[in-house]
Amino acid sequence: MTSFIKRITNGMNRLTFLMVGASVLVVACSEEKTEVVHREVDGNIVPTMLTHDVVTLISDSGITRYRITTPVWYVYDEADVPNWKFPDGMFMEKFAPDFSTDATIVCDSAVYFKNDGLWRLDGNVNILNTAGEKFLTQQVFWNQKEKTVYSDSFIHIEKSDRTIEGYGFESNERMTIYTVNNPSGIFPTSTFKNNKKDSVGADSAVATRQPHTPGKMPPPVAKPPQQPVPAPRNPAHKPGKKMMPLPLTENVQK
Repeated sequence: MTSFIKRITNGMNRLTFLMVGASVLVVACSEEKTEVVHREVDGNIVPTMLTHDVVTLISDSGITRYRITTPVWYVYDEADVPNWKFPDGMFMEKFAPDFSTDATIVCDSAVYFKNDGLWRLDGNVNILNTAGEKFLTQQVFWNQKEKTVYSDSFIHIEKSDRTIEGYGFESNERMTIYTVNNPSGIFPTSTFKNNKKDSVGADSAVATRQPHTPGKMPPPVAKPPQQPVPAPRNPAHKPGKKMMPLPLTENVQK
């Protein structure tokens, strides 16, 4: 009986020793500190988010405004001027309030200035409106807050019955009411396709313009002065209001 009691006592002592040891280990572990090293990064260079093969819907005030398809999407929320970049091109579908497609846009690259609600589209910008009219240029600005689209670049507009060319234009968001600031020529579709153009532009340089295929930028020739291209760091830029006499205005709203 005495030996049995001793065995129980020894077992309890061992258990007590193990429990005390475990408590010491837990306390020792809890006293260990984890140091977190914060690295300073340049928000203008390091993106907040990088996404590949994107198909996304963009909403504003709870309403779906447009759909973007792009190979790569950089988000720079910590930059001095927060922006999104689409360096490998973008396809955009703009929606009307009834979710029908207002316009489609294709370009080689794009930047969205988040705080200003301003898009800058660059390189082979191709816009198609609901009337089937095609707008071809090298740079376009789309101000979502003011609901305007504008450019200072050469513009080529293909309509059902004629082709219009000029330098600089302003339009509503639907690309249905627009003004060409410096028109250089209006060509009937049939003669344009046959490379036979009779210029009615406001500048004599149009006469030296070489025939070119519809949908492609013309070869470099003498051209009237145009406003300088806005710098990327100035998203509030608007094109100059100076126009040639009797600017060409198109209203095709439907």
